[in-house]
Amino acid sequence: SRIIHKGVANGGMAQFQEMMRQQLESSMHTELEKLLDTTTGAEREVSRKDFEGFKNLFHRFLQVKGPSIEWIKIQRPPEDSIQPYDKIAGRGLPDNVADCLNKLVVVKLNGGLGTSMGCKGPKSLISVRNENTFLDLTVQQIEHLNKTYNTDVPLVLMNSFNTDEDTKKILQKYTHHRVKIHTFNQSKYPRINKESLLPVSTNLSMNGQSAEGWYPPGHGDIYASFYNSGLLEQLIAQGKEYIFLSNIDNLGATVDLHILHHLVSQPNGKRCEFIMEVTDKTRADVKGGTLIQYEGKLRLLEIAQVPKAHVDEFKSVSKFKIFNTNNLWISLAAIKKLQEQKAMDLEVIVNPKTLDGGQNVVQLETAVGAAIKCFDNALGINVPRSRFLPVKTTSDLLLVMSNLYSLDAGSLTMSPRREFPTTPHVKLGSSFTKVQEYLTRFESIPDMLELDHLTVSGDVTLGKNVSLKGTVIIIANHGDRIDIPAGSMLENKIVSGNLRIMDH
Repeated sequence: SRIIHKGVANGGMAQFQEMMRQQLESSMHTELEKLLDTTTGAEREVSRKDFEGFKNLFHRFLQVKGPSIEWIKIQRPPEDSIQPYDKIAGRGLPDNVADCLNKLVVVKLNGGLGTSMGCKGPKSLISVRNENTFLDLTVQQIEHLNKTYNTDVPLVLMNSFNTDEDTKKILQKYTHHRVKIHTFNQSKYPRINKESLLPVSTNLSMNGQSAEGWYPPGHGDIYASFYNSGLLEQLIAQGKEYIFLSNIDNLGATVDLHILHHLVSQPNGKRCEFIMEVTDKTRADVKGGTLIQYEGKLRLLEIAQVPKAHVDEFKSVSKFKIFNTNNLWISLAAIKKLQEQKAMDLEVIVNPKTLDGGQNVVQLETAVGAAIKCFDNALGINVPRSRFLPVKTTSDLLLVMSNLYSLDAGSLTMSPRREFPTTPHVKLGSSFTKVQEYLTRFESIPDMLELDHLTVSGDVTLGKNVSLKGTVIIIANHGDRIDIPAGSMLENKIVSGNLRIMDH
């Protein structure tokens, strides 16, 4: 009898949980309807579409029990599913490069703000090189392609409600460039109270307090919002077949003609619908998502999906040797088909946040690369590290502003005068976090061609034409200040304390 009793208890528990889920879902739907009633017209229509996506995400969030991956089922991807870049490039380029390019659309993820670098407004409008912003460099690259091959590759920006207005203002300046620029907006989803799992906002407005109640739900949202915007259909009608998608702050993500040719030259039934550019992990990349084989499909495995007991294994460079650069090549027709069939099934990423008033909320998000398992003939290509050059911090900014790179038609390439192909390891302390402050501390960007490692901490300034070589560590203790004089050459040096004078 005990066995029977236990069965009933378990069954009862499952039934109870199911009832709770239904109740939460029904309350959520009621609240979303109330929110829709706070607006009218076009805005209401956009929000209604957004909420359809959100309901789907919320439903899956309530269903999830524990990690979505069973560790035991993870396999290494088969040999041919991640190809070395050299093999793809080795096939050479066709005579009709223009035909390939005319099937391409470049999409940049432009939803992020520059807050982590102490800037207001869209991150893409931060100057990174000779007064050029991320957006300037992107436009220059595509314009150069269009002029060189006499093509019409358009640029599409996925904005968020945070970046849309400022970005649109700035787009005026490119009207005479040879690039058609389109924009569409990411969805606007409600942040939910961690306890009640209901929206924290009471209306759809983005003014004052209520703005805090909304968020853009991660880049996995691109499929739905691109489709909902009508732009996807429009581009397919113009004969476009593939998008090349990347983060706007990845300065290495330029259009690669070899990868494009590989896509377009496959026979129709064997065409890749999805290519993910991956690159070899270094110690700095242990948190990046990686590709695995899972239930017969290539799949992106993110650190958030890894059971706690296996996190160290996930971070190891030996078992998981590559990580996702988020440079993706995706078939437009396949996105359209998957959206219409509602077959995009992306893992829910639960992102806890605390609002200014101290309220704990949850954001439900998805990642664009997680869709790899939904596409046919998906492929990883192991690309050179130079295609992954993200600028997330002022330490990254120092590298791309320096003489390590030369700029040509909007593309940055490592200077041939550098003997090692790897970038130096740069760690700037907290007094360099904000771009404005960082710029005042360097009178000019130092010569870094022979630098391996730089650590700077505390109140430090560097004069004009300083040269850094080998390993350089400069540490000003609390209350001290170190000024490196103009023209100094520091090679394998540790400077600390309150030194005013350096030996040249």
